[in-house]
Amino acid sequence: MTKPSLPELLHAAVTAVGGTERPGQVTMAESVAEAIDDGSHLLVQAGTGTGKSLGYLVPALAHGVGVPPAGGRGRVVVATATLALQRQLVERDLPRTVDALHPLLRRRPEFAMLKGRSNYLCLHRLHEGMPQDEEEGLFDQFEAAAPTSKLGQDLLRLRDWADETENGDRDDLTPGVSDKAWAQVSVSSRECLGASKCAYGAECFAEMARERAKLAEVVVTNHALLAIDAIEGAPVLPQHEVLIVDEAHELVSRVTGVATGELTPGQVNRAVRRAAKLVDEKAADQLQTAAEGFERLMELALPGRLEEIPEDLGYALAALRDAARTVISALGTTRDKSVQDEDAVRKQALASVETVHDVAERIVNGSEWDVVWYERHDRFGASLRVAPMSVSGLLREKLFADRSVVLTSATLKLGGDFNGVGASLGLAPEGTEGEDLPQWKGVDVGSPFDYPKQGILYVAKHLSRPARDGDRADMLDELTELIQAAGGRTLGLFSSMRAAQQAAEELRVRIPEFPVLLQGEETLGELIKNFAADPRTCLFGTLSLWQGVDVPGPSCQLVVMDKIPFPRPDDPLMSARQKAVEDAGGNGFMAVAATHAALLMAQGAGRLVRASGDRGVVAVLDQRLATARYGGYLKSSLPDFWYTTDRNQVRRSLAAIDAAARQAEAEAE
Repeated sequence: MTKPSLPELLHAAVTAVGGTERPGQVTMAESVAEAIDDGSHLLVQAGTGTGKSLGYLVPALAHGVGVPPAGGRGRVVVATATLALQRQLVERDLPRTVDALHPLLRRRPEFAMLKGRSNYLCLHRLHEGMPQDEEEGLFDQFEAAAPTSKLGQDLLRLRDWADETENGDRDDLTPGVSDKAWAQVSVSSRECLGASKCAYGAECFAEMARERAKLAEVVVTNHALLAIDAIEGAPVLPQHEVLIVDEAHELVSRVTGVATGELTPGQVNRAVRRAAKLVDEKAADQLQTAAEGFERLMELALPGRLEEIPEDLGYALAALRDAARTVISALGTTRDKSVQDEDAVRKQALASVETVHDVAERIVNGSEWDVVWYERHDRFGASLRVAPMSVSGLLREKLFADRSVVLTSATLKLGGDFNGVGASLGLAPEGTEGEDLPQWKGVDVGSPFDYPKQGILYVAKHLSRPARDGDRADMLDELTELIQAAGGRTLGLFSSMRAAQQAAEELRVRIPEFPVLLQGEETLGELIKNFAADPRTCLFGTLSLWQGVDVPGPSCQLVVMDKIPFPRPDDPLMSARQKAVEDAGGNGFMAVAATHAALLMAQGAGRLVRASGDRGVVAVLDQRLATARYGGYLKSSLPDFWYTTDRNQVRRSLAAIDAAARQAEAEAE
């Protein structure tokens, strides 16, 4: 029997999910198979509606069972940024695709999902209790929480769920529980006793997930675990020949998040309490004194980047580092049999103190590749943070070595090419030859949508130039008129939460006939559900709405961006990155601020057309997109909508789209 070709496999998979084959999907599958086959690297921009999941899953599964042209048999890891896509792959796309390909491949490829340890229920915590800060040993969190409280109810649900769950994955618990409740029945990798030392090691859900991953041809994970695997040196992912990164526009941000350290007075004091009963009095007092000195200085500090660590803060951090090191040594030598389940208590204390030590030492060492800054939040208090100036070198060294890497997203091509995103990933411009430079290719497979006919890009050129945090009365007037013309149906994407709140408050008074939902007033899932259910409704919000809304149909026919989403000028990390580019002779504004804005705008504009029947307008209420020199770069990063600055024409178009939607709704009733 001859082995099936890639087109045959793709056709079978698409048919199984009830879809239709698209040229872009075929091109993508062929490009992915070719990259896997020759061990090269690939960046694929696949627009909304391409069906990119099957575009990479089919060649990945073929590779997993050793079917050409996707090379020899080997494991593939797929990493996503969002929980929604992770679940879609494991619960819908992979089962259907595996069933469809089974007759052609003559075997059923195995797949598994793998997450960080804290995503799984810890049986030791559940049955033995959890360490507490104030007293020795463990306590029963189920008895400590009032049964009538929200925490108590969540914990009781968790205990019942523990008896029926097969995998202990938090995301399978419906409805979910609070973070506070989950924290009492889960552990981080640093807090875990280890399967060999834990009485429940043989039944451990996290260990079982790892074993399933070792046996699977395709392992689905997340960007954070991928980052941990790259940064920490101790492998947490199984060996694999191919890595596919979906939602790849998020990768740099997620890796930066994992590589960022934080110190707060509360965190340090918690480490002191956890260690105090387990070490000798001298070591405990040393850490306590260092913690008090650190806390005093944090009350005095002013927010902003610390290009040089102030002398008094440097002394306080050095004292904290040295005291933490002493406690870590003491935790390894002293034993106290009077402490209930001492190993678990000691492990949690050690994890807390090690974190304090590692972050304090990193800041004291003062690498030129790190950015340190001080923040103060009304809710969370003061914190000291340290993050890498860039993760491009780390990604070049760790991501692209010894495996073929495919990165895909609807938004990878900014300003007309892949080089901007490529640079953030540590890649030289496409086609550059050089020793130790990963070779890669960029492919744009397009979109099945006819953007010039389905959408309009409108720039409100007549509005005054937006000032930082300034009053924008003319913008609110424009927004009001656009929503009225559209009959509601508006997704408002704002550059700050403050701007979103001000607009919501104002428009609820001006046009009460069009309800305005505001991010933060309900869960994101509820907001999107309610927005989709009522076409007259508007939804306003900030960052997560720029990327997390998928509402095809008449409920979203106007997407408004209040202004170009450049990073704030006082953002410590972004401004440091921009300055570093300038110091090296580059254009820091274009490399950092404009690239950041282009990526967000491309994601935001992508909320408009989600299906072949969608029509509407993306309105940018910022004249700079039409007047500034960088406007062309930003526009070329967006879908190829029909472009205009004519406000009257846009109102007529919105009114016509609204009328057509109303007629369709009436006919459907």
